[in-house]
Amino acid sequence: MIKLGITGGIGSGKTIVCEVFKCLGIPVFNSDLIARRIVDQNACVINEIKSQFGDDVYTNVGLDRKKLSQIVFQNKSALERLNSIVHPAVFDEFQVWLAENKNAPFIIKEAAIMFESGAYKEMDKIATVFAPEKIRLNRVVKRDHIPVDQINKRIENQITEQEKINRSDFVIVNDDEQMVLPQVIKIFNELSMI
Repeated sequence: MIKLGITGGIGSGKTIVCEVFKCLGIPVFNSDLIARRIVDQNACVINEIKSQFGDDVYTNVGLDRKKLSQIVFQNKSALERLNSIVHPAVFDEFQVWLAENKNAPFIIKEAAIMFESGAYKEMDKIATVFAPEKIRLNRVVKRDHIPVDQINKRIENQITEQEKINRSDFVIVNDDEQMVLPQVIKIFNELSMI
């Protein structure tokens, strides 16, 4: 089974691309959504996060994402510590999910930090979803209602878009001018024939 990794910077449109693949019958593992669930429900992960970042990053309703973001996006080593806690748990869930979807023509793993986390090593092909930075910033401000400076801090912790493109087998341009659907169908057809 071919494993396609889909990555791209914040606001690039990875989710839209993955939705198109889902409509074509391809299973999609969304690493970011799984990670969000893990940090809220996995007792071992919760205890390790509290141990590393303090009990006050959790409230009686769950993880205080804003507080934790302020810690990790200001400090690269703190972000690396958080990733070292969460990524192994995401990897374990991916292995279970992979076995459940073994009969699919191919599968997709969506991850914002595919290269940074090392997840690209377990993929057969990588597709980067690209959008110019100005468009990405506008999308994220509109979607998440967070200031541009906070978005820029997140971008600084990822490899450059050009590096992602250089390391990818496919590039899907989502710049509000080129149509995404034909680009996705072209990749779908190519991978379905392998």
